[in-house]
Amino acid sequence: MQADGSVAAVSGDTSLNLGQYSRAAIERAGPLATGLPLASLPGRSIVARQVHALVQRLARHGLLDYRLFSPRDARDVVVIEPQIAEYWPEPAKLSNGDTLALSRFAYLRRRDNEMVLESPRAGALFRICDPAIAATLAALSRPQKISNLRRQAAALDIGLLGLLLSSGMLIKLDTKDRDGLRVNEGDGNLVLWDFHDLVFHTRSTEGRHTDPVGGAYAYAAAVPPLPALRPPWPGKSVSLDKLALPEPASPFVQLLRARHSTRDFDDRNPVTLPELAQFLGATARVLSEWKSGADVDGGSEVTYTSRPYPAAGSAYELELYLAVSNCEGLARGFYHYDAGGHALVTLDASPEQLRALLAAAEFSMDASGPPQVLITIAARFGRISWKYSSIAYSLVLKDVGCMIQTFYLAAADMGLGGCAIGTSNIDLFAKMTGLEFHVEGPVGQFALGRSAHRSIPG
Repeated sequence: MQADGSVAAVSGDTSLNLGQYSRAAIERAGPLATGLPLASLPGRSIVARQVHALVQRLARHGLLDYRLFSPRDARDVVVIEPQIAEYWPEPAKLSNGDTLALSRFAYLRRRDNEMVLESPRAGALFRICDPAIAATLAALSRPQKISNLRRQAAALDIGLLGLLLSSGMLIKLDTKDRDGLRVNEGDGNLVLWDFHDLVFHTRSTEGRHTDPVGGAYAYAAAVPPLPALRPPWPGKSVSLDKLALPEPASPFVQLLRARHSTRDFDDRNPVTLPELAQFLGATARVLSEWKSGADVDGGSEVTYTSRPYPAAGSAYELELYLAVSNCEGLARGFYHYDAGGHALVTLDASPEQLRALLAAAEFSMDASGPPQVLITIAARFGRISWKYSSIAYSLVLKDVGCMIQTFYLAAADMGLGGCAIGTSNIDLFAKMTGLEFHVEGPVGQFALGRSAHRSIPG
């Protein structure tokens, strides 16, 4: 409680202002420290509306957990930990005749001394405090009627099943769906995802979990850093220096050695639209397109393209989205690069979303300002997972590596600065494009602009 009547959430050196509230509202919200029943929030009074507003603001910033509490045993049964800021517990409606099954993306694992139920599809994880619930979840590996489950576990809370269903941990089936669990889970695009690929995508990016991301040095106190050079093997070595050709290095070798990361850009002399057009044309434009016969018996004809960088199976699943902060001749905004038409298409992202995207890139690079142009590399996952199993997502990341090296070399050749960025927020991208995160989402980023002459090797 601040002196002016406002409320702040404080953690360490960070403070978040949550607005001003009456003394009565603060007193009623006091039980938040131990547990405020959700049923107590609705109300028409000014105090009730203020408490509800405070709770919703806390929820939007991911500062609430939700407890399913057993008054009889005075203990938690399940604790729900939001993984996205907008999460709010809303149980789906169920009846005893409904049939449920565990999602193939849901997994139960040990975290410290606890068991947690997670899914890359879910906006929250469920900390399981009652072993009987874990046993019930195991039984749901096969479709089960709720009436049968309740006979086996008399204390089973149908409200908990509704929460698990609304979060994507469970799926509800019709009788005819029992033999087609994969096809009937979510939308058709999820059919193309293997479990490990979707988990890797959501847990190695930002936006759908609350774990630390990036250079957190989480194990610095436990393990010393590995040396920059691997210790040599003890076997006989063959020196290659004596075998080097006497001719001077080719332009390609010079270009490779000139490549470096640029994190600060000269905003008094920004990159120009013709330069951006040349950069995109040299690195990502469709060079040709052709059709092939069906890859599988009874299948459809497949179309392919050729582009300046290599791609697994010629799938070319990568798409480019440009957040333009400062480019001479091009308005600030969010664009999609149409590689076939060699054109930029404006997308209707809000100024706040654009600022958030650019600010995150600035923070990731530890730069003095935002990049002039931030290129988000997104993948149309179904384009590659339609063919490849088990290795689909790893192939996407390999293609991203090829594209980023191509970007670096083109930037160096044009006298521009560039920097690969290791993190991206898949939830923010989904809001900016209106695309589901499992349909098309970010897998890499690259900052581009006129160098301010502060380069860092790497």
